[in-house]
Amino acid sequence: MAKALRIALAQFDFPVGAIEANAARIGQMIAVARDEHRADIVLFPELALCGYPPEDLLLRPSFLSQCDAAIARIAREARGIVAVVGWPQAAGAVVYNAASVLRDGAIAQTYRKRELPNYAVFDERRYFDVDPDRDDCVFDVDGVRVGLIICEDVWFAEPLASTVRAGAELVLVPNASPFERDKHAQRDALLAQRVQESGVAVAYLNVVGGQDSVVFDGASVLADGDGRVHAAAKAFEDHWLVADFDPATRGFTPVAWPAEDDEGRDGLAWRAIVRGTRDYCAKNGFTKVWLGLSGGIDSSLVMAVAVDALGADNVTAVRMPSRYTADLSNDLASEQCLRQGVRMVTVPIEKPFQGYLDALAEVFDGAAPDVTEENLQSRARGALMMALSNKFGGLLLTTGNKSEYAVGYATIYGDMCGGYAPIKDLYKTEVYALARWRNAMAGEPVIPVGVIDRPPSAELRDNQKDEDSLPPYDVLDAILLRHVDMEQSGEEIIAAGFDRATVERVLKLVRISEWKRHQAAPGPKVSRRAFGRERRYPITNGFRE
Repeated sequence: MAKALRIALAQFDFPVGAIEANAARIGQMIAVARDEHRADIVLFPELALCGYPPEDLLLRPSFLSQCDAAIARIAREARGIVAVVGWPQAAGAVVYNAASVLRDGAIAQTYRKRELPNYAVFDERRYFDVDPDRDDCVFDVDGVRVGLIICEDVWFAEPLASTVRAGAELVLVPNASPFERDKHAQRDALLAQRVQESGVAVAYLNVVGGQDSVVFDGASVLADGDGRVHAAAKAFEDHWLVADFDPATRGFTPVAWPAEDDEGRDGLAWRAIVRGTRDYCAKNGFTKVWLGLSGGIDSSLVMAVAVDALGADNVTAVRMPSRYTADLSNDLASEQCLRQGVRMVTVPIEKPFQGYLDALAEVFDGAAPDVTEENLQSRARGALMMALSNKFGGLLLTTGNKSEYAVGYATIYGDMCGGYAPIKDLYKTEVYALARWRNAMAGEPVIPVGVIDRPPSAELRDNQKDEDSLPPYDVLDAILLRHVDMEQSGEEIIAAGFDRATVERVLKLVRISEWKRHQAAPGPKVSRRAFGRERRYPITNGFRE
């Protein structure tokens, strides 16, 4: 009878395009898995060699040739252990999403992904082909028959079933599966179904880390052949995960497995946003960030995220009062900076705002003040924030939320200025929920209670409230959730009990604000339908529903 097999799963971040650095790291990690963890097999994530998603880098022959040379170099060094490494395999005019089995200094087998996702954030059919002559990938490790499929393959019954028919007792599944709320439960239910159907054990490894607008959560998981799904590994953290597989019972015994202890929606969303912000900054060469801190809920939450992501010493908050800014706003901004140890700079906007008004006075003569003058204040702030970022370095974070982006309640070239938008995929009601969650986790009000309790306002005119221009946020967000995330039509939303005039107005605002969203900064996806990569509508659009 075969002995227990030790597997090491490399739940780490492999940055996109960093082929040489990733290759060197993979080579070192193979040695660590062999020498320190005494593993028989080490598994790396999907496309670990080049990072995921590489997008149009895959259209560059030099990129593919570097990957080919790198995998060959890694293979030559892989001895005393079996390593499974994901990479893009070019074969003539086609490219495959592949994973190769490396052993004894050579590439022993290569598996090519069968199911190519082409929905949500995925565009794999743009880049990869499916091999019509593909074979199942099953190989022997110390008497245990090990199979290999990749990511989307496990969401379909046949790839796993076919691999089991080929003799697999244990199936490895490397993944690059982005985070979204409520996905863990869906994935665990699927894995339980697959192992119950097949009787085979599954080791599911997911990559971790932020890549532009997507965040990979790791949360790798083991599923025994009897249908038991073990606790997921800690999400959003880099870890070596080690477990022993018993071929007699087709079950796993975790050896080094830091288990997830908080799968609550708010906790996972917070960690996704923090990890996404930290990695976006680090991978693009930013060690410091700036943000405008208004004393409102959105900028307050973004500052709390920035502090958790980068540390208070690397965050600068800028208070930019105008003639309409309430004393309470200034006080609350100051209070949060003191609570979190963040440096605050105050730059009043009265002079540049008045300068704009003076410059336009002759042209505007006879025209009544309206939203134009309101937007000039926001644009003055945007110009000042960009100047600070240019002068002193650091990334400007923008503070808009999903509700605002949805209906265009944001000023293009004003408060939309910035390089990254941490709360872009949070509706306003979710912003409040996360603020309360963050305070509860701290055991004290990191975000001042006054910020959470006060009615939201852009403070661009006297006594302004958001609800002067928009429906109450609980109503607005409920409509947006149905229309944007659930893709319901106006009539479906009205049939659910919402006021017709309100629904028609909100849907019109969503439609006519597309041009703004096309120019918005990227931000971490946490929902099923994030603006940007995942929800791509035409700007010029005659469709009505």
